[in-house]
Amino acid sequence: MPSLSLAHVAWSTPDGRPVLSDLSFDFPTERTGLVGRNGVGKTILLHLLSGSIEPGRGRVVRSGSVSTMRQIAQVSPSETIADLMGIAAAVELLRRAEAGTASLDEFAEADWTIEARAAEALARVGLEAPLHAHVVALSGGQRTRAALAGAVFAQPDFLLLDEPTNDLDRDGRRAVRELLESWTAGAIVVSHDRELLEVMDAIAELTTLGVARYGGNWTAYRAQKAVELAASEQDLLAAKRRVSDAKHKAQQTE
Repeated sequence: MPSLSLAHVAWSTPDGRPVLSDLSFDFPTERTGLVGRNGVGKTILLHLLSGSIEPGRGRVVRSGSVSTMRQIAQVSPSETIADLMGIAAAVELLRRAEAGTASLDEFAEADWTIEARAAEALARVGLEAPLHAHVVALSGGQRTRAALAGAVFAQPDFLLLDEPTNDLDRDGRRAVRELLESWTAGAIVVSHDRELLEVMDAIAELTTLGVARYGGNWTAYRAQKAVELAASEQDLLAAKRRVSDAKHKAQQTE
């Protein structure tokens, strides 16, 4: 069964500021919403899980394939949706194979289903656009959808998403939510979108103390946190009573 695991992982910024310290946790094949206060290290954790950065200490074990949604900061004028999805070379090879200009070896390597599979990935995120469309001509929401289509195209064992509904209109957010509702592999999603977190199988809360898993969606997580808070308040009241009783007995003794 595919899984992602962290064993005593630590990571610090280049100037030495610790962000994650001695973090151990297993992500099973389920849809997990990763939550926590800003700056606690959620995005760094996704980068560690994807392998785009390495831990300063400890191990990250990946059992299965991982795919991330590309963050689009700047694009060149010539970049197409096929480029964004990482399949431009395969599509160009297919064109040469169709035109009869490919070598025998290239012809054998041609993926004749790639365009149909890419169109299916685009449809899953609600984007109607040809693969040759230029990214600069797309709106911010369309670019996000194209990047998300590129992440799901490879059908990974784990899909890692960092705020996937940012810059999307309501239709776009619904498309992402519906994609994750039907997603049967693993997913780890950093998001503040409560509607999106409602379709998760579990919520993982990252704090400076580590990661705690709560089974169920956002509503179930909030209910469990309320129970924990009530129990903590009762423990605090009981501790205050014990301190008060001890002081009272000390006064009596004196």
